[in-house]
Order: sequence, then structure tokens, then C-alpha cells
Amino acid sequence: MAHNSQKGFSDSSVHVDVKDYYGKSLQKTSDLKTGACVAPAHPPPTFVREALKKVHPEVTAKYYGCGLVVPECLEGCKILDLGCGSGRDCYMLSLLVGEKGHVTGIDMTEAQLEVARKHTDYHMKEFGYKKPNVSFVQGYIEALTEAGLEKNAFDIIISNCVVNLSPDKKQVLAEAYSVLKDGGELYFSDIYSNGRLTEEIKNHKVLWGECLGGALWWKDLLQLAEEVGFSQPRLVTASIPTVDDKELQDVLGDFKFVSATYRLFKVPKGNNRTCQVMYNGGITGAEDVFHFDCQYTFKTNQVVEVDGEAACILTRSRFAEEFTFQPPGGSCKPCCDKSKTNEVLAVDGEAAYILTPFAEDFSFQPLGGSCESCCINPKANMVDPLKLAF
Repeated sequence: MAHNSQKGFSDSSVHVDVKDYYGKSLQKTSDLKTGACVAPAHPPPTFVREALKKVHPEVTAKYYGCGLVVPECLEGCKILDLGCGSGRDCYMLSLLVGEKGHVTGIDMTEAQLEVARKHTDYHMKEFGYKKPNVSFVQGYIEALTEAGLEKNAFDIIISNCVVNLSPDKKQVLAEAYSVLKDGGELYFSDIYSNGRLTEEIKNHKVLWGECLGGALWWKDLLQLAEEVGFSQPRLVTASIPTVDDKELQDVLGDFKFVSATYRLFKVPKGNNRTCQVMYNGGITGAEDVFHFDCQYTFKTNQVVEVDGEAACILTRSRFAEEFTFQPPGGSCKPCCDKSKTNEVLAVDGEAAYILTPFAEDFSFQPLGGSCESCCINPKANMVDPLKLAF
């Protein structure tokens, strides 16, 4: 892929300010004025910590991100890192996906990409790879296809405290949706606020560069994701960033912020029927317990009832082979289990889709085949990240 930035997308004043901040003002992590960009997440598993130890010290020193974005089930996947910076996460993930996988990093700041690119050979030698499985592209996260990235190409997109730096967050989500494969996932950590920020805060260059001035109200994320086509965002973790600078505290006033990790999937919508699933224990680093989000934690060989949207995600994403569905195919819990004429039978979303050509032979209650009496509320996963973190 070409390294030069695309010609059709032009810098806004926000892009120029962010480039200056991350390319010139910040030389190392300790130059940050708040803890927003380095907010602690839950301790990563051992194999991730070991992978991070293999990353070149200069790459680590010039990396600015909140939390640590490492989704599960990575072997052989094709991953895109939005706003990859110096490439720390890219190199760590390039080890985890293996030689058959691939990681692409995109960033608009050339100074950051220079650091990332010059250490490619170092990491491939460190990992014992015959050829590079990582590449870096200069471009904008609002214009991925213009940067030369193909549509429907990636299994997973990650982002670490970058989406908030964009002035057009809906466009970022739309572009991510476009380049994801069906069943693909956007797994990202970012800063969110407890309300819509004032113009004073949004126009403050330092606060924007520190990932606070561009923070979305967390409820707006839910709305934007739905408008773009993603599944309902599922909250994974949340923690509170620190702001010790008195001057910045005064500008922020009573606003509160949270560093939160969400997972969004490119799967069909509309399934609100419960399912019983059993985790098989085959995911590296999660052999006994798989923490899917703040709502569902799956223990190996233990049956769990999940809401219809979670069932749709598990059956249509890379996680499908990691679960056993009861009965096979992910059908609903048999709360309406009499399959006789004129009696109601709950079916999973895939079965409902299959039955569509035979619509004249079935009555759907309501339209789409949902089961009225046994469904988990599909909005149950709309958790306030600030309440979870505090």
C-alpha cells in the first residue's frame, strides 16, 4: 500500500492542531498534561504482556493511547489499527495474529509513522517471521478507502484513544463499517463525557490534543453507531482518567470523563430472541473464562442465556467456532417449545431468515418471528460507562 496521504481529503484546523501536538509538542509520554491518553485498563493477560516486552523501546516511548486494545481470538486475523501512532499496538498484534495474519496501521502524522516504519525489520527478526506481516499507511481515519484500504477487507479494527481526536466521528464509524468484513468487529478504547461539551472546551487546543476536548457524550456514541449500521455498542471496560493540571481542571468544570472500551459488530440487526450458548474454552488467554463485555462473562462448558443481539454476534462473527449453541444453530431457549400447528415456537434469527421464503405457511409474532414472552431486553447492554467506572 502507498505511504503517501490521499489527495481527496484535506486537513481541517483540528487535523493540523492534532498533527502539531503529536508530531511536535509531545516527544514522550511524560509530556502529556493529563492521564486521559494513558488511563489504566485492567491488567492484560500474560501473553499480551510478553508480546509488549518485545516491542522496540522507542516505539513504546512515543506511543500515546488510553487503555490497551487487545480483542480476543486473533490468530490469522486481518487487523486495522486506526491512528496507530508509533505502532506499538500494531507490532504487539502482529505477533499475536501470527505469520498468517496481517496488521495495517493508519495515521495522519508522518512523524509518528517514521518511528513505526523504521523498526519493522527489528520486530520481524524478533518474532522470527520470514516476511513482514505489518504495514503502515499515512492517511485519515475519516477517509480509509481514499487511503487505499479495501472495503470488506478486515476482520477486526482497533483504535486506542484516537476517535475522539476526529472532528467527524460519524464519518470515522462509517468508514470503519465500510472496510470491515461481514461479522467483523470494531474494538476500541476512547474517552467519553457525561454530557455534550461546551464550545469553550471543544475549541481548547490542549484539551483536544489531550483527548478530552473532542470526547463524545457516551449516549451519542450509541446513536451514531446505530445510524452507521453497527450493532448496539457493548461496553467492555471503563476507568477514570486523571486531570491534575489546575488550569485545565478550571476549563473542564463539572464535566466528568471516562476511558471506555466498546465492541461494535457488523452483523444483521433486529434479532431480539434469547439463546443458550456454551463457551468451548478454545480462545488463547481465555481458556477458562471469556470476558465478552460487562454484561456477559462465559465460563468454559457452562451454559449461559444471552440476548438475541449477543447471540447474533456470536453466531456470525469470528467467535462462532468458539461456542456450542443449544440446540445447534443458536436457537432460542424453548420457552415456546411446542411445534404443533397453531402453536408458537421460538426460533433464532438465522432460522427466521431461512423461513422467510415460506412466509405463507407461517405467522410471525410480531413480524420477524420474535418471541414475545421470553426475550431479554435488547437495550439491556446500554450501560453508563461512568457508573461502571466510578
